[in-house]
Amino acid sequence: MKEIYLDNSATTPLSEAAKQKMTEAMERYGNPSSLHSAGQAAEKLVAEAREQILLSLGLRPRQKDGVLVFTSCGTEATSLALFGSAYAKERRQATRILTTDSEHPSVARALDRLAADGFEVIRIPTKNGVLDLGALDAALEQKIFLASFMLVNNETGAIYGVGEAFRRIKQRYPEAITHCDAVQGFLKIPFTPATLSADLITVSGHKLHAPKGVGALYISSAMLKAKKIVPFLVGGGQEDGMRSGTENVIGIAAFGASVKELREQKTARAEHMRALRQYAEDKLASLDLRINRPARDYLPHIINVTLPHIKSETMLHALSADGIFVSSGSACSSHSHHPSDSLLAFGLTPHEADCSLRISFSDYNTEADIDALCASLSKGIDTLVRIK
Repeated sequence: MKEIYLDNSATTPLSEAAKQKMTEAMERYGNPSSLHSAGQAAEKLVAEAREQILLSLGLRPRQKDGVLVFTSCGTEATSLALFGSAYAKERRQATRILTTDSEHPSVARALDRLAADGFEVIRIPTKNGVLDLGALDAALEQKIFLASFMLVNNETGAIYGVGEAFRRIKQRYPEAITHCDAVQGFLKIPFTPATLSADLITVSGHKLHAPKGVGALYISSAMLKAKKIVPFLVGGGQEDGMRSGTENVIGIAAFGASVKELREQKTARAEHMRALRQYAEDKLASLDLRINRPARDYLPHIINVTLPHIKSETMLHALSADGIFVSSGSACSSHSHHPSDSLLAFGLTPHEADCSLRISFSDYNTEADIDALCASLSKGIDTLVRIK
């Protein structure tokens, strides 16, 4: 049975470019912090990957526009951004933090911990996938020191107006720190730290056909100069002192190779995603389900649907039996029995959220994959037990 993978917002299959770079990196076994030639050969791979990712963020690696700190994943990068900012010595007198009501668990749970430590966390609504700028303006009536907004929602594909939100924040409070979780948007929509007005940006490798176990945090030069962020992990002082621990050279090298390939193919990839989205929506429209399309901007590679009183977990297993893999929500919160915060914020009821699936494409998916998905969905809708 052919397997059809449509859960690319959770993780992506490795690209050939990533596989080849991993094989090369396996032969460069030196510690990149060592001064001998074996260590320097490994460090060269890390430096090459760092340059490729900075270029993809629209930055000039040799112009000191900021630094890119490699981490073990997007979650660790976000923890460095949030805890590192919150506990920087000179920031401790400020307590108000802005975020959205539909953040990825890596942001939401980190901010829960900061709230438990005495910080005040204000969540801006995102109903129908639209960031409520009116609510943001109202929240700015009192001083804030940190804002963390995601660029693209991982469950609905909604693109939030982060650039406009951060510009408003900076205009009102120039010293405020702005962090963007760009994991789902990186190399899918164009942005730079300047267009987002972001001091900190989280990205991750395994959403981009690189291996799991590698992420990165962009930190602006201004943040470092003003000492507005402190390390989350301390030790040997790797990554400019911001993330101690021996670097994952194999994963980092593959991350850089995958980013380089995707950047070079961005036009063709964007056209393929738009065409595949349109084809999928046309096919899904004939089925007894509802597409939860954001009211404004959204990425084409994520489609969220609500089934007709069929639990998402039930349909997920039926699809899996046919060799088709989708998701019932964020893979990072799949063990939770609580309805998705993102879908509730979008406007779904708890029952509707419990009956919703996320379908997410990659460059490797085809119209034939969509045909197989819709055939299996149709069979499930006709045969599976419905709940009230």
